Amino acid sequence: MTRRRWIADNWTATTASLSGDQAAHLARVLRAEPGQIFDVVAGGFLHRAEVTSVSEDNVLFTLHEELEADAALPLHLLLAVFKFDHMEWAIEKATELGVARITPILARRTEKHLTLAAPKRAERWRRIALEASKQSRRTDIPEIAAPTTLKAALEQEQSAIHILLSETEQATTLSAALAVSRQATGYETVALAIGPEGGWTPEEMALFTTHHWTPVTLGPRILRAETAAIAAIAITSTHLS
Repeated sequence: MTRRRWIADNWTATTASLSGDQAAHLARVLRAEPGQIFDVVAGGFLHRAEVTSVSEDNVLFTLHEELEADAALPLHLLLAVFKFDHMEWAIEKATELGVARITPILARRTEKHLTLAAPKRAERWRRIALEASKQSRRTDIPEIAAPTTLKAALEQEQSAIHILLSETEQATTLSAALAVSRQATGYETVALAIGPEGGWTPEEMALFTTHHWTPVTLGPRILRAETAAIAAIAITSTHLS
């Protein structure tokens, strides 16, 4: 059976501790006891760790040997906000696939009530990313940025490769665009923008053009935003690997 990974809330060079829901689960459900061994991520590194004390509020570990673990993909997902249940699913799956950072974008075609409610959802999205990181045995948690406008996100973006999903006639395929970018930059870091239901507006497309983003397509089929996001991440990950 695959061992579950636990992500420490606090740590030193030799110790780590879990609190909140993680501690409660270890204490009540798993009935952890001093001396038991678990896999614990502390500061982005995976360790074999021994329980030294247990309560429902806090579980303390002594860190032993460091274990090998896969690094996160150097991929920043700019994800336009859409229906929250679909958004949560997309964040969960993007985390499982190894995305390093997710920025929710308040796009022009994001429904108004979602735009207003999105800032209050950010903490829930972070909890979903935490649980997905543990489930998928990641050694890190993707950063979930505060929801922001497209203009602000593009001005701050520092990835070497900028790609957006677009169904324009001029768009090349994602795989082809990544292959060209590999020759130019060597895949240092990639930013991938996924639009809302209904796509990006002409004004938003003009912003992308100004900031030198490459429009790409996933093919002839029309996909839901969350499906397109996961398909694009999966394709990109094969090139980054």
